[in-house]
Amino acid sequence: MTDQPKRGVFARIVRTVFLLLLLAALAAGIVGFLHYRKFTQTPIGGADTRIVIRPGESLAGVVKGLREAGVSAGNDVEWQILAARMRVRSKMQVGEYAVLGKMTPAELLLNIAEGKVIQYKFTIVEGWNMRELRAALKTAPHMQHLLEMTGDKALMQQLDRPREQPEGRFLPETYAYTNDTTDIALLSRAAKAMDKALAQAWDHRDPTLSLQTPDQALILASIVEKETGVPEERAKIAGVFIRRLQTGMKLETDPTVIYGMGGRYNGTITKRDLIVDTPYNTYTRSGLPPTPIAMPGRAALQAATHPEAGTALYFVASGSGGHVFSATLSEHNAAVAHYVKLQRDKRQQQQ
Repeated sequence: MTDQPKRGVFARIVRTVFLLLLLAALAAGIVGFLHYRKFTQTPIGGADTRIVIRPGESLAGVVKGLREAGVSAGNDVEWQILAARMRVRSKMQVGEYAVLGKMTPAELLLNIAEGKVIQYKFTIVEGWNMRELRAALKTAPHMQHLLEMTGDKALMQQLDRPREQPEGRFLPETYAYTNDTTDIALLSRAAKAMDKALAQAWDHRDPTLSLQTPDQALILASIVEKETGVPEERAKIAGVFIRRLQTGMKLETDPTVIYGMGGRYNGTITKRDLIVDTPYNTYTRSGLPPTPIAMPGRAALQAATHPEAGTALYFVASGSGGHVFSATLSEHNAAVAHYVKLQRDKRQQQQ
């Protein structure tokens, strides 16, 4: 056989091999594309979890974190290609993110690029005192707890409020926060929210209101908050206290006495407690107490700045969740006697 035929056979073999390799590469490309498309369109599956993106984290670090969190979907190249196509490779934002089994890879990357971090919620309850607020913050999850090492005076200095007591200065609302938010940072937001709410209430107060300062309104609102949980009674009770202040009567409200007792309060208040003098005993001292006694909500602020007009100077529990209001002491004494009888009858029925 001459060299010419040999070269022809070799060329055909080379062409055939090249064609086979080309077909194999094409097939591999098609398979890879189909696999990639399935990767982008299929939920990642697995149990719901979370991932924390640290400052300076690269996409490779994010993918590694996903693997450590139990995400097995796709390979590293597919995640890189997807991020490049979405133009989010350099947009990974710091924070804690939910990784849900129902998410597609694209949805997860978009959340991380847009900073859609997990948000937790903490609610300051109307009527809480500072001790109760501290206790609740101590149990808030995914929060940095610094208050345990920070006294009330130091706290208010950190919040740039060195002349204020913390009681009553944090607005009862639900606050969203992210992973590793400090309790002091959350309180800073709550204090600013109270500043705004109090300013709004004061700016729109009843023009005939006899209170002289926003702080007086805040103190009165805290007393109203502790006296009733019945919405329609707040303005009535505020009206009673305003009239007592105007006529020089003592407020004589148990919640202020209880607040002044501090740790001595065990759930009951006695006649002796009413005569033990403290700055907060409104049975022994005239006028408003020196500071708020609780965290008043917006409704209590509204009541304190818009007290209901009337003649009532007294009120006592009705025994059915509300109060009985009286204009004279004799009417009040009768209402008290009726309440005492109801309580006595109730105890007898339970025996």
